[in-house]
Amino acid sequence: MTRNLKDHILQTASALFYSQGIKATGVDTIVKAAGTTKMSLYKYFPSKDDLILAHLQKSGTEMRTRIVDAVDSRATLPKQKLLAVFDVFEELLAIPEFRGCPFINASAEFAEEANPVQQASAEFYDGFHKLLTGLAQKAGIKNPELVSKQLLILIAGAIVTEQMQRQSGAMATARQAAERLLE
Repeated sequence: MTRNLKDHILQTASALFYSQGIKATGVDTIVKAAGTTKMSLYKYFPSKDDLILAHLQKSGTEMRTRIVDAVDSRATLPKQKLLAVFDVFEELLAIPEFRGCPFINASAEFAEEANPVQQASAEFYDGFHKLLTGLAQKAGIKNPELVSKQLLILIAGAIVTEQMQRQSGAMATARQAAERLLE
């Protein structure tokens, strides 16, 4: 039961942080939505900052797993896998509950470079960059480090565009640019 309550609190907080924003979501709101007490929340997460970082860790793990599993199931060749990343994100952006990238959103709310939330967001994108670089290397792309940065910028830009203008087709446009980049 103890582990389930901790997970339940984290799941509830994550959903609220994503849908309402991190700073806009107070501990009282999380406690009420989770059907628990502040004492229980603080038992597992000594501060809201700890809860925020746990949310980002959880989101990062889920996102990496989703990307890798989906890409591996859709494509076999590394170049195809690079393009399949765009397809995975296009599906994510089409979900009605889409509210942007949790890391971009958190980074915007906690813009100070030394802030742990900003650092956790940057770490996720560093890991995502490494994933793209690995695929680019396997595809035999010249300068895989630079190309993976360019792909990452296309993806992040499409996410933000779609967040501001729903059903914009931004990820499909980004995929087309990626296809040209990879030629």
